[in-house]
Amino acid sequence: MSGAALRFTAAVSGLVIFLLSASVIRGQDGCRVSYSSSWICGLQGSTLEMHCSYTPPSRTSEGVTVQRAFWFTDGQHGPPVDLRTDPGYAGRVQYSYHSNRCSLSISHLRASDSAEYRCAVFMFTTNQPDRKCTGQPGVRLSVTGLQVEVSKLRSCYGKCTSAELTCRSSCLLPGPTFYSWYKNGEKMTREGTTTIGGYFYPEESWSCAVRGYEELRSPPQCVYGQPCNVVTYDERSICAFRGSSVDISATYNSRSVTSKFWFSPRRSGRWKHLAQPEDLREDSMYEGLVEVLDTERGHSTLRIKDLRESDSAEYRFKFTTRSFKGSSGLPGTTLTVKDPDVQVQVIWSPGGPKLICHSSCVPHVPRPSFDWYRNGTTKVEGEASLSYGGSVDPADSFSCAYQSLRSPPVYAPRVPSVSMSSSGDIMKESSVTLTCSTDANPAASYTWYKEDGTSDPLLLSEEPQLVFSSIQSSDSGRYSCAAENQLGRKRSDFISIDVKCE
Repeated sequence: MSGAALRFTAAVSGLVIFLLSASVIRGQDGCRVSYSSSWICGLQGSTLEMHCSYTPPSRTSEGVTVQRAFWFTDGQHGPPVDLRTDPGYAGRVQYSYHSNRCSLSISHLRASDSAEYRCAVFMFTTNQPDRKCTGQPGVRLSVTGLQVEVSKLRSCYGKCTSAELTCRSSCLLPGPTFYSWYKNGEKMTREGTTTIGGYFYPEESWSCAVRGYEELRSPPQCVYGQPCNVVTYDERSICAFRGSSVDISATYNSRSVTSKFWFSPRRSGRWKHLAQPEDLREDSMYEGLVEVLDTERGHSTLRIKDLRESDSAEYRFKFTTRSFKGSSGLPGTTLTVKDPDVQVQVIWSPGGPKLICHSSCVPHVPRPSFDWYRNGTTKVEGEASLSYGGSVDPADSFSCAYQSLRSPPVYAPRVPSVSMSSSGDIMKESSVTLTCSTDANPAASYTWYKEDGTSDPLLLSEEPQLVFSSIQSSDSGRYSCAAENQLGRKRSDFISIDVKCE
């Protein structure tokens, strides 16, 4: 700090992701849902996980099979709605389900994600199919960012003030948390806890971050409560498709600007002086691909065209004044460029299959718009959400489009065909293989049956091939296979096998 050493004051206010004690909740009909925590504090922009486990009712545990599990937020009207179908969570939610444990991962946390989350487990029992167990209460998530609070202002000799700066959030930790502090975007060599004090000058801006989450620091704060040398970015991270264009924007506060430009720290190896950033427009790698749009005072936009994967990097804006040399340490906007990839994801729900338009890039607009198509060319009017809201007929195919990029269609299995490895007479103890195949997207799973004279054929195998390594006379009979995916199920015609003794 200018002309004075910092003093550090310990405090318990701060923010990291942490868990309180696990909770075990009895759900409907005696089942038990255990959550690994009852409350989680999440830092805005970070990624967190929450976990639940399921224990079936003891009186029916022998006949219980868990079929599906999904997460939803409490307070919804009507039946629980899978988070993956909510446009507010588009591309940010992932599930992991193993045995009787289920986890939910939410990336790029937003303040609007603050809610109570519960896990819905759907099971099948011999007496009661499709029973549901949720358990309550669930896991309470609080999401917040960091803010620098200025207090104890006192004038000092010269153009400065004596003050204390505190890194505030709405989440409290049970113990001290260490912070990183930044002046004009440059990280201070000394670190401390939540409060720092000393002498501050009008041109200085200050921000803070939890150690380990430095990329998620607070907005810069002017100690004097007036415009200082501050740069803020509209987006901290942006994902874009290869070949498209992207706009990266920044707002800055200063008077008498003498120079301003955009640069990328990744290109520092090409600068004449390592510590002196250079204008991206003068970089041969970006020749003809970048332009700067200054449509209004205090706001600048960098536009990059014909994006390449090599353009994935952090981009920053720098300005100088007569008394301020500028800073190259302020965190900018991180751009990730990916190959265009749009897919329709089919997920299970109690009311039938749900279709989700999934993009390799997480849309950074609040409510991204999608197009839906039925049977190839027919655009479904009124459908613009990432989740298809209409009924899903197994006889139809569906595709979606995002930013004019079209996904492959998804559809239920066609009637499967059965082929046999042997031709002619089938002799006893010979090797015979039956193969079931169909056209389906998502890929189909297969089940083999043998007709044994009863109303219900005998289930034999759940593999694409039914292999008889040494076929016997008792294997004679009629066989069929079924192909199934999340959109439907189709059964093949029967194929007959007659095993000859000699």
